[in-house]
Amino acid sequence: MGYQEVYKKWCTDAYFDEETKAELKALEGDEKEIEDRFYRQLEFGTGGLRGVIGAGTNRMNIYTVRQATQGLANYILSQGGQEKGVAIAFDSRIMSPEFAKEAALCLNANGIRTYLFESLRPTPELSFAVRTLGCISGIVITASHNPREYNGYKVYWEDGAQITPPHDRNILAEVARVTDFDQVKTMTEKAALSSGLHKIIGQEMDDAYMAQLKAQSIHPELIGEAAKDMKIVYTPLHGTGNLPVRRVLKELGFGQVYVVKEQELPDGKFPTVAYPNPEDAKAWTLSLALAEKVDADIILATDPDADRLGVYAKDTKTGNYVSFTGNMSGMLIAEYILRERTKTGTMPEKPALVETIVTTDMAKAIAGAYDTALIEVLTGFKYIGEQIKFFEQENSYHYVFGLEESYGCLAGTYARDKDACVAVMMLCEAAAYYKTQGKTLWDAMVDMYDTYGYYKEDLSTLTLKGIDGAKEIQEMMKEFRGNPPKTLGGYKVLAVRDYQADTRSDLESGTVTVTGLPKSNVLYYELEDNAWCCVRPSGTEPKIKFYYGVKGTSMEDAGEKLEGLKRDLVKED
Repeated sequence: MGYQEVYKKWCTDAYFDEETKAELKALEGDEKEIEDRFYRQLEFGTGGLRGVIGAGTNRMNIYTVRQATQGLANYILSQGGQEKGVAIAFDSRIMSPEFAKEAALCLNANGIRTYLFESLRPTPELSFAVRTLGCISGIVITASHNPREYNGYKVYWEDGAQITPPHDRNILAEVARVTDFDQVKTMTEKAALSSGLHKIIGQEMDDAYMAQLKAQSIHPELIGEAAKDMKIVYTPLHGTGNLPVRRVLKELGFGQVYVVKEQELPDGKFPTVAYPNPEDAKAWTLSLALAEKVDADIILATDPDADRLGVYAKDTKTGNYVSFTGNMSGMLIAEYILRERTKTGTMPEKPALVETIVTTDMAKAIAGAYDTALIEVLTGFKYIGEQIKFFEQENSYHYVFGLEESYGCLAGTYARDKDACVAVMMLCEAAAYYKTQGKTLWDAMVDMYDTYGYYKEDLSTLTLKGIDGAKEIQEMMKEFRGNPPKTLGGYKVLAVRDYQADTRSDLESGTVTVTGLPKSNVLYYELEDNAWCCVRPSGTEPKIKFYYGVKGTSMEDAGEKLEGLKRDLVKED
């Protein structure tokens, strides 16, 4: 059936509500828009759905959510997991509550128990709830840090991490088999509640989650001493972080927390920011202004589903606020945990630090300094969460900390996804610790550069939307594979890792070995002098990403080296 035929069916079939039909009929004559909405089914990737909200098969709406959920339901039934049930959470985005309820009712209609949060919650609390309730699966309705027009649907498995092999492939196959809305089951909320399958959860789970966050504290006794003089500015960027972040800071003793009022309340329209992403400098305008006003020590921002944290801290020499990358804030927390747990004798046996392949190489230096194993995984925090499961199953290592460059990390094993709430807590504790020594977080970061080396990293992203954009990204990856460079940014290429082919090719010896990681459309170039770069298409957005890192002899040297590598890799003038 062609896209025009599918469009006409959506405009006339009794299955679709009148609001949907009206939205589509208003597009009559706009061939380009109709094609974009109906040329394909919104792709259910290895993590779930993500797309623009609207009517059509290539959009996020109650019908595509139901269709995906029916596929998930079929897989859960095949695994005998209906009694274990599914935990469901949602964020502040437009249509998030509606999509969460539709998912629950579809599962209920298939005889599967659900535990739906009463109101918006952070993504990491869903990960915690899956394991706490003993569920077979979990769903979070969120598009994370994407622009306001997006929403998404992430699936978790019983270990509390986002789905990984073989479950991701198996669920993907089941979703693909749901080719018609006649195959999709649903029921009314009243009937679902009467059946006993539809459970609402809230405060008790919040309290249990909060207890686990506070359990990660290493020096709670230091907080009281430093907190009276320490000022924190925080913004939830209209998302889910407001209540849990403020609660954990208050209960630990941080009394001077200033919240950006204009961004405090949940709002899926994100009226004060075009892009609710802590990585975007424009998202910090209001919080920086408040920090200047109150003379804050540290500024924190969580993304809409509160799994990622952005940070600014004061440079006492200049009086300016300095932006921290995800690598920088992650390394501050990592070193604080490893150092203080070693000091206090609370470091577990066989400790392990887990990072993705595009995260800073400073992690290797820090792990080595504290006799801690460093495990690298593919991009995506689900692979870090998966390692916790492997460690427990194999009795091999004890997970201490995990991080990825994109502002995500996790201290502790209570959850299996990145958690901005625990990151806020650990970073503020570290800031309190350094304040007792007369240092800021920026001072501590400079000390780390002096100790471990001047590591610097960056990321460039090229967005190519639509059908033509997807093809162009494929052609770019094909070209990179067909004509691998011998040098990049003046650095000699020593080896190329092709994770799709599962090969590591040593360009000097000609030796080809396996990468040892799951197959993924990723190319990684090992360069001389501790430099590297990596190219991969995004798994959730119409983008191709270029990551790169260097090690310099000073901050200035590292910056110059990084710029040279960036220009050569992404061909910027």
